[in-house]
Amino acid sequence: MGKTHPDFADTIMAVVEKLAPDFDRSRTETRPSSGGNYTGLTVNINAQSRAQLDAIYMALTGHPMVKIVL
Repeated sequence: MGKTHPDFADTIMAVVEKLAPDFDRSRTETRPSSGGNYTGLTVNINAQSRAQLDAIYMALTGHPMVKIVL
């Protein structure tokens, strides 16, 4: 989840694609918050290892556009 921005979804999906090359953008869900200030993004991947999953988590939590990663 991050502040609503026109490039939020594309930017975050690009981060995921770097670490999960088989990531399918069409399986991504985007939801605005009730006030429209934040955007929730759900990405689905087939993790190949715990290390890959940890790397994705670290990349997302360290990204300046991301507020929360679950």
